[in-house]
Amino acid sequence: MSARQSAVSSLGMERTILTGALLLDGTGAPPVAGRAVVVEHGRISAVVSTSEAPSGTTLRLDGLTLLPGLVNMHVHLCFGGEADPAASLQRDPQALTVIKAALRARQTVEAGVTTVRDLGGREYAELSVRDAIRQGLIPGPRVLCAGKGICMTGGHGWNLIGREADGPDDARKAVREQLKAGADVIKIFATGGVMTPGVEPNSAQLTLDEVRAAIEEARKAGRRTAAHAMGGDGIANCLEAGITTIEHGVFLTEALCARMARDGVALVPTLIAPAAIAAGGVAAGISEYAVRKSLAVADRHLEGFRLALRAGVPIAAGTDAGTPLNPHGTLVPELALMVKGGMTPGAAIHAATAAAARALGLEHETGRIAPGLAADLLAVDGDPAERVEALDDVRLVMAQGRIVVNRLK
Repeated sequence: MSARQSAVSSLGMERTILTGALLLDGTGAPPVAGRAVVVEHGRISAVVSTSEAPSGTTLRLDGLTLLPGLVNMHVHLCFGGEADPAASLQRDPQALTVIKAALRARQTVEAGVTTVRDLGGREYAELSVRDAIRQGLIPGPRVLCAGKGICMTGGHGWNLIGREADGPDDARKAVREQLKAGADVIKIFATGGVMTPGVEPNSAQLTLDEVRAAIEEARKAGRRTAAHAMGGDGIANCLEAGITTIEHGVFLTEALCARMARDGVALVPTLIAPAAIAAGGVAAGISEYAVRKSLAVADRHLEGFRLALRAGVPIAAGTDAGTPLNPHGTLVPELALMVKGGMTPGAAIHAATAAAARALGLEHETGRIAPGLAADLLAVDGDPAERVEALDDVRLVMAQGRIVVNRLK
């Protein structure tokens, strides 16, 4: 690291004032001008009018929009987004997996994504990356890890990121193993899916008793839970047992959406994951069974998202990054599909900031520009509340007060 880079990265740990930008605070309110954001010791100490800004190192953001660092609710740092990520993962030695995951974490934070939830890796390699970031050894987003997802024997995920469990007692033990390994969140596989051969997305897998036991064990330890849940019966089991978030939600119904809205269960739609597989197809080297299943669920997936949107289900943005042709970094392809499905650009940004932070239980730490929260900040050229593609024109990224990207003129 050069002396200049070192000096830049330390900005924000003392008093830094960001001024001149339109401010999009993450709450869903429209952008406002004439505000200055004061950062001290890695946190936002004040949001004041420009005329009231205190002295300190000033970063001029004229012509840009300043918003909270983005949150990606569903990533796999150990997967690289190749046409066949499983083959690449199985070919690499474990040490190389850790190095590649660290590079993907850096790519992610440099895209303005300052928090991610990793929902399955390889023998806890992603937890090592999380810990290295927390210790300040490498740049990256705040990472919450699930470790291995709990699946039935032969169920979705068994051959790559799952821990097979049969019966409530074994499900409890499987959760305890993830907690012992250091998991921040617990993931379960409630239904079949696209990327495992021999299972179908609409089939329920873990039983209600197994789901209930896993969630109860997680709750005892103060952990939230995420469910890979595509089919209606599997989603219903998760809602009955008290899940925190539903991932994918392909076959949602009006009744299921009404219950999610009532109970505050968030949907992480990951629309881009099957869409990327369907678009690439077997010609790109993707497995035939994955392409077939992705094509079969594509229309229903968007319909389920629209049902959730109309019902008032909390929606949090996640990409399933690392799956075929679905690289790490930008959230824009997912947010664009959410807008295509009926969200306004402003609502999509809310889903990738404050709403996502709330689903993670981090609403008092990140997701908004407000005093007391971590200085997770992103400045882009243009107004993403009008056009989400502006989020790809990154000019400044600050993660917990440290500047990791500075392209200011």
